Amino acid sequence: MSETGKSGRLEALRRRLWALERAGRQSRAVLPFGLGPVDEVLPGQGLTLAVLHEIAGAGGEEEDGAVAAAFLAGILARLKPGLPVLWCLGEGDLYAPGLSALGLDPQRLILARSRRTQEVLWAMEEGLRNRALAAVVGEIDSLSLPASRRLLLAAEASGVTGFALRRWRSDRMAAAQRLAPNAAQTRWRVAPLPGDVSAGEPGVGRPRWQVELWRCRGGAAGSWVMEACDATGHLSVVAAMADRSAAQPASHAG
Repeated sequence: MSETGKSGRLEALRRRLWALERAGRQSRAVLPFGLGPVDEVLPGQGLTLAVLHEIAGAGGEEEDGAVAAAFLAGILARLKPGLPVLWCLGEGDLYAPGLSALGLDPQRLILARSRRTQEVLWAMEEGLRNRALAAVVGEIDSLSLPASRRLLLAAEASGVTGFALRRWRSDRMAAAQRLAPNAAQTRWRVAPLPGDVSAGEPGVGRPRWQVELWRCRGGAAGSWVMEACDATGHLSVVAAMADRSAAQPASHAG
């Protein structure tokens, strides 16, 4: 067989495997955002449950980290509301009134704390094996491919959804870790934007975020300007979707 024929068959095989993977993910339970431009790029028309997701600030600043946590809080508010959430803290603390304003009842949270990433990863993996939880969150600065695969396997086995909330502890670490591959199905970046001043006064209206889905296995990438979560955990798209890339096999790498 010629080299051209072999390349054609390999490409056809890759596309077939990608299609099968996408079909398999579409059959899983999902949590829709309720936003057409967002749900349509996600496999199954929503955030797949019982897998691992990554959420981080876009710039590595403390403010970006707080916005990423707020974005996640809105998701958790709508995810199996009757069940508790294990939140493994790294540094800092959670602000209960702020979580309530985003729809997440602080009484649902079970908190674990450690400044060591390996201990947080251990607590996440143990939590993901507990079917009584709605989700497990781990605040971590680094996430290796082997560690993320362990978390993914634990989530798939139990049906509990895992979230790696990335906290960059230095600009240098952020640059090294931001693009490193891992097994998360989706990888999100969230950054604050100036608030809505349509009412004529600065600061009036809900905060605005730039939300980027930059990696999605079985789906496509996308970027949207959104208003922050309301008291029910729901977001709203402010502007038309920008920088959306077509769903290609390469879009679900890393």
